[in-house]
Amino acid sequence: MKYKGRDVYMVSGGVTKFAKAIPGMDFRMRVKKAFDYALEDIHIGLNDIDGSVASYFSDHFQRQLMSGIMVQDYLGLTPKPSKRVEGGGATGGLAFQTGFEEVASGRMDSCVVYGFENMSHVNTWKGNEFIALASDTNFDYPVGGFYTGYYAMMARRHMHEFGTTVEQLAKVSIKNHKNALNNPYAQSPMNLTVEDVRKAPMVASPLTRLDVCAMSDGAAVAVLASEEKAFEMTDHPVLIKSIGTGTDTMRLADRPFGKVPLLPNEKESDYKQLQYPGIHSFRAGRSAAREAYKGAEITDPLEELDAIELHDAYTSSEIQTYEDLGLCKYGEGGHFIEEGKSSINGKIPVNFSGGLLACGHPVGATGIMQAVFMFWQLQGSIKKHFGNDKLQLGRHKRGLIHSHAGTGTYVTVSIMEAVK
Repeated sequence: MKYKGRDVYMVSGGVTKFAKAIPGMDFRMRVKKAFDYALEDIHIGLNDIDGSVASYFSDHFQRQLMSGIMVQDYLGLTPKPSKRVEGGGATGGLAFQTGFEEVASGRMDSCVVYGFENMSHVNTWKGNEFIALASDTNFDYPVGGFYTGYYAMMARRHMHEFGTTVEQLAKVSIKNHKNALNNPYAQSPMNLTVEDVRKAPMVASPLTRLDVCAMSDGAAVAVLASEEKAFEMTDHPVLIKSIGTGTDTMRLADRPFGKVPLLPNEKESDYKQLQYPGIHSFRAGRSAAREAYKGAEITDPLEELDAIELHDAYTSSEIQTYEDLGLCKYGEGGHFIEEGKSSINGKIPVNFSGGLLACGHPVGATGIMQAVFMFWQLQGSIKKHFGNDKLQLGRHKRGLIHSHAGTGTYVTVSIMEAVK
């Protein structure tokens, strides 16, 4: 939405390398590493920070309640105001928007948003159980519970409704893992083929291990500021032009059929026969996009955006999100990836960083990681931070970051814009 409050800028960011485990580094040390990197880039001190927002998904992984205040203490930010935000897979995106609101409202002139997760403390099966607690434990959890099963079901329905193929799903994995070859922060960069993806161990048909993101350890930090403070801190801030958030029912079965909420570049006749949202689309994603586009006065996202970092926890969800964001019509997402439109040299690069599939998914850090990578992209400073410029796009005026929880229960979209 377009706030009546002050303009908000991102002025710096930091990310640790995402990995399955890095011995001897707990969640506080991870955040401190990203925090110090962010502050070194703008040369400010602790006295210049008015408060913070903490982002982490689960207390279970580090077996520690009140982790946010432990980080606040470790960073030296006490007794300044802080709050924790939690919203499943969208935790990082919600925290980023909360930091935006703190500055836009005038409560703070500068705000640090930090996110983290230490998921390697438990076995993968136990981690999946913790994540499954973000589904409805009275209804969904007892009859399957693990999210890969939900997304496999949605992928099957998308294939049934629109003719999407497993080869098209595989192309998402190939694209994102290849992009990550030039991202030193990524957990699993690699060159893949369709055959590699399809021959990987099956997790939940049609999704193989290479269709699914990895649990990870990591941290990310974004520093936000008002216009006056931003230009004191850096010559190259990035404007957070607008934000949008959508929600939906926890249970897929509770989502009523209705008309597609249209974007400015669509018309009702595009979707005469579509049962919406069904289980093939994310209504919350469409709602978040509509709000963010309205605030940024975007009428044709495919033409007016230069880059997107979206929540690709599964190859299928990246394809679904192309459609929710209006990059193509509902049902055309498979063709969008197949035609190379979301490739690094395509019409609109999506997940130039490698996304969750290749970077990893330390949940509380993920949405903030997206903001940091987009910030560097729009600054034109990818070479400085990645050590190479292979992921620096020729056009870098306006970018979109997208964070997603559950089966689409929370979705955030934020529009960021380079400053001339």
